Amino acid sequence: MANLRLEQLPAGSRDLLRAVLDVARDRAPVVVGGVVRDARLRRRRDGAKADVDVTVARDALDTARRVADRVGGAYVALDEERGAARVVTADARLDVTDLRAPTLEADLAARDFTVNALAVPLAPLLERGRAAIVDPTGGLADLAAGRLRPAGPTVLADDPVRALRGVRLEAELPLRLTAAAARAIRAVAPTLTRVSPERIRDEILAILRVPQTAPALRRLDALGLLTVVFPEVEPMRRSRQPLPHRFTVLEHSLRAVGGADRLLARLDDLEPFGDELAAHVRTTLGGGIDRRQVLKLAALLHDVSKPETRREVNGRIRFFEHDTIGADRVRAIGERLKLPERATTLLERLVRHHLRMMHLGQAGEVTSRARYRFFRDLREDARDLLLLSLVDAAAVTGESPRSTWRRATLIHDLLRGWSEDQDLATAPPLVRGEDVMRHFGLPPGPVVGALLRRAREAQDLGLVRTRDDVLAFLDSSENGQ
Repeated sequence: MANLRLEQLPAGSRDLLRAVLDVARDRAPVVVGGVVRDARLRRRRDGAKADVDVTVARDALDTARRVADRVGGAYVALDEERGAARVVTADARLDVTDLRAPTLEADLAARDFTVNALAVPLAPLLERGRAAIVDPTGGLADLAAGRLRPAGPTVLADDPVRALRGVRLEAELPLRLTAAAARAIRAVAPTLTRVSPERIRDEILAILRVPQTAPALRRLDALGLLTVVFPEVEPMRRSRQPLPHRFTVLEHSLRAVGGADRLLARLDDLEPFGDELAAHVRTTLGGGIDRRQVLKLAALLHDVSKPETRREVNGRIRFFEHDTIGADRVRAIGERLKLPERATTLLERLVRHHLRMMHLGQAGEVTSRARYRFFRDLREDARDLLLLSLVDAAAVTGESPRSTWRRATLIHDLLRGWSEDQDLATAPPLVRGEDVMRHFGLPPGPVVGALLRRAREAQDLGLVRTRDDVLAFLDSSENGQ
C-alpha cells in the first residue's frame, strides 16, 4: 500500500493542517486531491503559495473559521450551501469542504479525475509522519502510467467544466488524456455553455498561465472546447489571408500565442530590456491575473474581427477597421468571462492598437510627435503592445520571435524611449486649467481640456519651457486654426 510522508507536503501547509486536526479531530479530516497527486509526482511549485485541500465529515465552514482564528488567517466562505470555505495566510491557502457522499471512497469516486481522487487521513499523517493513501479509482496506477482519465463514467457530464480542467491538467502535468477520456470530453463539450462564466474564466486563466499555452489551446480546439468558450474564433478558422501571410487567421493567431509562450520564457533574449520586461509582465491586474495571461489572450484574439471585415478591393484582400471593431469584440468577451476591468481594458487596448507598429513603420522616420503620441495613447501598456507586435509579426510567416527581434529596430527604439517618456510624463505641467481659462476667458469645459492636452504635448516635446511659452504657443496654434 502506498504511503504519503509528511515531509512531502509543502512546508507552508503544515501549520494549517495541524490547526485542522486540533479543531476538527472528531470530524475525520483527510487531505485530498492535488497536493497528494503532486507529492507522488514529486512536483514542487517553486515560489507559489502552498495550496492544500481538506475534507471533513461535517461542519466545514466552522472548521475553516476556527482554523483561521487559530493561525491568524483570513476566512472566506466559498459555498455555504454545500459546505466549502477557505483559509488564506501569507504563505498558504487551505480549502475545507464537507464530505459529499456517505463514505470517503464514494466522495473520491465522484471527483473529476482519478489522479485527483486520492486522500490521506490527517491524524496518522501528522502523528506518525506518514499515512496510507486512499485510492478507490486507481489514481496511483494512472500517475505511474502517465494517464489522465475521469474518476467515473458520469463525472464530466455532472460538471462539464471538468472538460476544460482535463486539458489544463494535461498542460500542467506529465500526464496524457486517454483516448476514452478525450472522447468523453468531446461528448460533453457542447454542454459547457451551462457552466457559470466565472468557473470557465478560472480554467481559461489557468491555461493561459502555463508555459505552453498554445498546445493547450490547440488541444481545446481538437476536443471541441475552444469554440464553445470563444465562439468568435470559428470564422477565423476559414478566413484566409493574402501574402505575406502564410496561414488562416486562426492558425496565425495560435502561432502568435506560441510565439508569446517562447518570448515570455526567454525575455532575457531581448537584450538589454529583458529584466525590465520580465518585471513588467509579472505585474498583476486584479483577480490573480497578470500581464502575461492578457498578452497571450490578445495574441489569440487580436485578429478576431478579420473575418467580418474581409473585403476585396481592386483585387486585393483588405480588413478595414478590424482593429477597432475587434477591440469592441474583445471587450464583450472580457465582460462575458467576468475578467477584472483592468484586464479587459488592457485586452481591448492591445487589440485596438495592434496595427500601430505597422503604421509607424510604414511612415518611415518616426517623428518626435508620433513617438510622443504612441506613449501617450498606450501609457503603461506600451511595452505590452510592443511584445504583441513582435509575436504578431513573427506569426505572419511562422518564424521565431527571436529572429524577428533581431531586425525589429523600431521596437528596439521605442523600448529605449520608454524610460525617457516616463520621465517626461512625471514632470509637473507648466500650465493648469485655471491658467488657460483666465488667459482665453473660457469657462470650464471640453475646449479647456483640449488646450491642456495640446499644452502638455508641446511641453513633453520640448517646444516650450515656461508658462509664458505655453500660453504663447497656444495663442499661435489657436490663430493658426
